[in-house]
Amino acid sequence: MILAFDIGGTALKMGVVSEDGNLIDTDTVAISKSDGRQILQKIESFHTKWIDAKGIAISAPGYVNPETGLITMGGAIREFDNFNIKTHLENKTGKPVSVENDANCVALAEKWLGKAQHLDHFLCLTIGTGIGGGIFANGELIRGGKFRAGEFGYMFAYRPSSGRVPAATLNETTTMLTLRKNYARTLNIPLSDITGELIFEKYDAGDPLSTRLVHEFFNGICMGLYNLIYLFDPTHIFIGGGITSRPSFLEELRGQMEWFGLRDTIIDTASYKNSAGLLGATYHYLCQNEK
Repeated sequence: MILAFDIGGTALKMGVVSEDGNLIDTDTVAISKSDGRQILQKIESFHTKWIDAKGIAISAPGYVNPETGLITMGGAIREFDNFNIKTHLENKTGKPVSVENDANCVALAEKWLGKAQHLDHFLCLTIGTGIGGGIFANGELIRGGKFRAGEFGYMFAYRPSSGRVPAATLNETTTMLTLRKNYARTLNIPLSDITGELIFEKYDAGDPLSTRLVHEFFNGICMGLYNLIYLFDPTHIFIGGGITSRPSFLEELRGQMEWFGLRDTIIDTASYKNSAGLLGATYHYLCQNEK
């Protein structure tokens, strides 16, 4: 058994995974204020419950060196900036630990057990509070010289002007959080009162504001996909994130993509949704410890 952990800014997913990819047990705990120390405590506590596990596999946000375990930039968990989570947990548990970027783990899960098992050129795009991605080219996961490859959310959505440069990126223009912010700001109501589900319910009912904002949201995703297709020439792109649970998501997205004129790249949803990080982290652990 491998203990797998998928670290997020608001939640920590935990699982016990067999070496053939079966989830034996799973749990999720809330994380307050992206607290890194709380995350480490929860991991160590779960390990105590499953003390006979063979090792520990981590899916973490940010820039992750999978060989050393050093997180140079912690993404949603800024307490993990310049923190070696591998060394820390090995010292605490006495077990071998592997760590990989969270979006890369989604791609690894797809390659191991999902729709990409027989593919050599594919991308994964994750849509949530930010946008991440994983790149497989010529059958290999591409991490980049500083482990920043696949940070698709930093692509520009439009030309930056005299304002903040990051404000022009997909991370700040084309996420579920942005969609909620735009809706709340237009109606001058608290962001906490608005959920993505509410906006899409109103969109389905024909609400004019929701319709305009949702079309802008899909248009932004398609613009990113257009750029990625010409950059990497993938045969497939798999999309993950809570939005993909919407039954009509793919139909709506493909309808928007028709306007961009690209029809020969297959766009599909990722296979494992909330379990992808756990499975991809486990696969990375197995690959690393079979060397």
